[in-house]
Amino acid sequence: KGSAMDGYWKNDRIRIPFPASAERMKSTLTNIGMSKQVEEFEVTMNRAAEEAAKEALPLLRDAVTGMSVGDGYAILRGGDEAATNYLREKTSEALTARFRPIVERANQKVALTSYWTPLAKAYNKGGMLTGAKEVDPDLDAYVTQKAIEGLFVLIAEEEGRIRRDPAARTSDLLQRVFGKP
Repeated sequence: KGSAMDGYWKNDRIRIPFPASAERMKSTLTNIGMSKQVEEFEVTMNRAAEEAAKEALPLLRDAVTGMSVGDGYAILRGGDEAATNYLREKTSEALTARFRPIVERANQKVALTSYWTPLAKAYNKGGMLTGAKEVDPDLDAYVTQKAIEGLFVLIAEEEGRIRRDPAARTSDLLQRVFGKP
């Protein structure tokens, strides 16, 4: 889902917005007639996340196949998001390492970071004079973090569906963990 075209952009639950720390900057840019550029900026961040999400499956698969019997029982007896939490714990570091270069390349392709970093730094410098909240100039870290958070939102939704609907337990592994439908 997340790796498809518009998988992030058109999904309200995981869409990556203009950084919250920069809402004042967004508002200023929009007020001076740059709303099209703001939207293009947001689309590009989401396209980077969609591209990065394609790299998640092998890491998630490795985490599942490397699961011990004890892990399986803990997930079975755990809360509604026990499997999601297990995957988050086992893969977040590797996902960050795999996603970050993809996000960087996607952002470089449209020179997104080259616009963002100077804007953020200039805004921060001016903000010190006005007392405005500082904006994080590391856009790649922001998009990487949001892409991974969105991925786990989708995983949690799927886990919930599997726990509620025995017919959704289609793979052998899911049937072993959650019981036969």
